[in-house]
Amino acid sequence: MEALWINTFCTTTIDVFRTMFSIEAKPGTPRLKGEPYPTADITGIIGFSGEAQGSIALSFPSDTALKMVSTLVGAPMTGLDMEVADGIGELANIVAGNAKKEINGIGLSISLPQVVIGKNHVLSVQSTIPIVVIPFSTPLGDFVVEFCLKKK
Repeated sequence: MEALWINTFCTTTIDVFRTMFSIEAKPGTPRLKGEPYPTADITGIIGFSGEAQGSIALSFPSDTALKMVSTLVGAPMTGLDMEVADGIGELANIVAGNAKKEINGIGLSISLPQVVIGKNHVLSVQSTIPIVVIPFSTPLGDFVVEFCLKKK
């Protein structure tokens, strides 16, 4: 894992939230993820392939996800339904796409977004790639970005 990638995923997330929500997403201290543990109620996941492999996941408590998607669509969201899942998937897609553009010198492709909904679900990915967790706080609520990326 390259330190530059941690910066890239952090600054990309900050920029996306500034642009899309006009809010500041304040990053906490990045750390390596140990054992899989419950992360949130809804997660948008994007896979990376090409000259490197890995994934990025944006995980939200339900309250935060509802506020985020309500802000995006301009209408109140009341439950974790398909519209909220689409919004969280698109948010993950935008963060991943912007990060892909910033990671120079590596040809990357990104997958279509996958969204997992379920109270306190656990994310587990390929164990050979270290996973970095970056917590964020915003006026709309807290969330985490988990990513792993390894050159082939």
